[in-house]
Amino acid sequence: MWSVARRGWIVYALANEVVALTLTVASLVTHQVGHEDLRWFTVLLVLGVGQAEMSRRIERMRRWMGGQTHINVTSVWLVAGAVLLTPGWVSLLAALLYLHLWARVWRHVRSRPAHRVVASTAFIMLSSFAASYAVRAFGPGDLADVDHSSVQGTVVVLLAAGVFELVNLVIVATGIFLYTRERSVTDLLGTGADNALELVTLCLGGLVALALVYQPALALLVFPPLVMLHRNVLLKQLEVAAATDDKTGLFNTLGWRDLASRELARAQRSQSTCGVLMVDLDHFKRVNDTYGHLAGDSVLKAVGELLRAEVRDYDVVGRFGGEEFAVLLPDITEQDSVAIAERIRTAVTQLEVGVEIEDDRVATISGLSVSIGVAVCPDSGTAIERLLLAADTALYKAKNDGRNTVVSVGASM
Repeated sequence: MWSVARRGWIVYALANEVVALTLTVASLVTHQVGHEDLRWFTVLLVLGVGQAEMSRRIERMRRWMGGQTHINVTSVWLVAGAVLLTPGWVSLLAALLYLHLWARVWRHVRSRPAHRVVASTAFIMLSSFAASYAVRAFGPGDLADVDHSSVQGTVVVLLAAGVFELVNLVIVATGIFLYTRERSVTDLLGTGADNALELVTLCLGGLVALALVYQPALALLVFPPLVMLHRNVLLKQLEVAAATDDKTGLFNTLGWRDLASRELARAQRSQSTCGVLMVDLDHFKRVNDTYGHLAGDSVLKAVGELLRAEVRDYDVVGRFGGEEFAVLLPDITEQDSVAIAERIRTAVTQLEVGVEIEDDRVATISGLSVSIGVAVCPDSGTAIERLLLAADTALYKAKNDGRNTVVSVGASM
């Protein structure tokens, strides 16, 4: 931890761990243990461990492929625990479920070193503790004492799920920022798919709590949809990974060609136009030779983010390997395509990329430039290969003309 993590994150993580441990022990010591606590704790621990064992291979692959934000389905049992258990007991439940996941799944994954697992455990313990405390401090009462036909049961469940998610979101996002210094919403809060999965697990957790109180045997029915949900999320991750460039997060060649081919087919049916930009970083080898390949990767990622920011939401941006990028611009004229290419070229010349070099020093890379070739469908062809060839030819001319320039097929003919 001391060699790979930033000091700010270390202080933050240790503080959360101390608070989580202190609150848990204090709650367990001061709260009189009852048969209900022991019963619900045992039931939820058995269910949580059983579910983890049923899907541990899926979770291992998801964790291996996942980014900073990773949604596991433990929330199902912790939301139910926040409704049924006192704060100390649900916090202990979270610790044991995460300990089991570490022993059976995460310790085999290099991206989950022990210090990050311990920090994540503290985060989830605090989220569970806060949710349980809110239910008992502000809720309408114990779920077991609420009439099953009353709306109060729904209020208890929604309060537990809402507090759990809000506290967890804030704690985890802060931890990710301190660990990575990433500022994008996706890096800090997860993708739409991540949050949709979290919402489903919160809903299932509420249903488990209601089932355990009113019809205990029905809680077992959550296992089949939960395992299938976990499996389908993995399949989606595999599909995304197959079409994504791991250095920039953009589409890779395969993913870009697939989307571009479909967009061109649509353009032919509607008799509309499409622009294609081939973007190549000038003298990129100098960056690698001067600052190292990791710095070069940072430059590629920064340029990829710039391309996404300079085009429309529905335009398709991909990396073709090396320092070359491709952009598909649906429903656009050649003149507008050239204007966008010029805007990109100008923005790259103003780009400054901070990179870490030896001895934890930070260097700023500037003076970057790109050469861009522009081709438009249908004038330069209707098939993706013809358009790419035309744009690549224009790019080659831009390189020969001195780099840091934009050349359109129409203008070069």
